[in-house]
Amino acid sequence: MDILNKLLEMIDFDAFLASLPYMGKGMLGIFIVTVIIVVFVNALNNIPEKTKKDRK
Repeated sequence: MDILNKLLEMIDFDAFLASLPYMGKGMLGIFIVTVIIVVFVNALNNIPEKTKKDRK
């Protein structure tokens, strides 16, 4: 129990709450970039590939 109390004393709860908006914006940015990459890769996969048979 003493270890738990020491850990809780080390954590600044107010600083943690103040950092939540920044963490949320960062996670949202990562999510948006991931969605853009997935959409771009899917769009590239849907472009038909021209083969040598199609050119003749």
